Amino acid sequence: MNHFLTLKDLSPAELKQLIQRAAELKLMQHRGELYQPLKGKVLAMIFEKSSTRTRVSFESAMVQFGGGSIFLSPDDTQLGRGEPLEDSARVISSMVDAVMIRTFEHSKIETFAQHSSVPVINALTDDFHPCQLLADMQTYREHRGDIAGKKVVWIGDGNNMCHSYINAAQQFDFELHIATPAGYEPDQRIVDSVKADIKLFNDPKAAAEGADLIVTDVWASMGQEEEQRKREQAFAAFQVNQSVMSVAADDALFMHCLPAHRGEEVSAEVIDGPQSVVWDEAENRLHAQKALLEFLIGE
Repeated sequence: MNHFLTLKDLSPAELKQLIQRAAELKLMQHRGELYQPLKGKVLAMIFEKSSTRTRVSFESAMVQFGGGSIFLSPDDTQLGRGEPLEDSARVISSMVDAVMIRTFEHSKIETFAQHSSVPVINALTDDFHPCQLLADMQTYREHRGDIAGKKVVWIGDGNNMCHSYINAAQQFDFELHIATPAGYEPDQRIVDSVKADIKLFNDPKAAAEGADLIVTDVWASMGQEEEQRKREQAFAAFQVNQSVMSVAADDALFMHCLPAHRGEEVSAEVIDGPQSVVWDEAENRLHAQKALLEFLIGE
């Protein structure tokens, strides 16, 4: 049984196969083909952090695949409160075919997976967001082909998305430049845990030189709202704008996992411009996760 808690839970070959399969499933869906490999299967979706794209994409995936899903908000569960997490994992997993969890501490999803009898999918923790990376890698492949050997640049906070890009640099074999303000670097233990060409910068334009892909995220993630003003000052020079894109390769792409704040981490002219592929990237959450679900619980 496989879990999908980080990109490292699958081999590079399996990840490449998933991206290829996601592209096939996207074509099938766009052609209106009925394909229901998960008939009778149920996905439990545990949300301790809210989300638009994650809920819509996973629910749609299960409907299109002929299965069903159960949405569980913090008000609907005893997760880690009145009932030990281990007990919740044993009970929930005995009734469903897979569990998707979107939560805060990464240790919580690891504990749940240890006591689950079915695959557990990380739909975001404070440390990692691997499902988004599947969609990002699918999107790059659609527009530019294989990402292996390319230069990818992360600009902004050394957050969960940044950490998943660090894992992706190893698993998909690309060079990764990370530009953050001083004090907002990614977790050094995660950087040290991969075998990849990773360089850290405090200057976004220096990092973006010759980039094939530039990626950013909001300056204050969910749970960091009280830091918003402090972060706005710290990140002021880290907006992805035309000046930053101008030093990248001529055919560089721009990605953002959304929601985006135009005028903060990205300018409107970039996110709404010709190099932006954020809408394909958002749609591909559906197709990449369908490929993942088929891989984990398909017959």
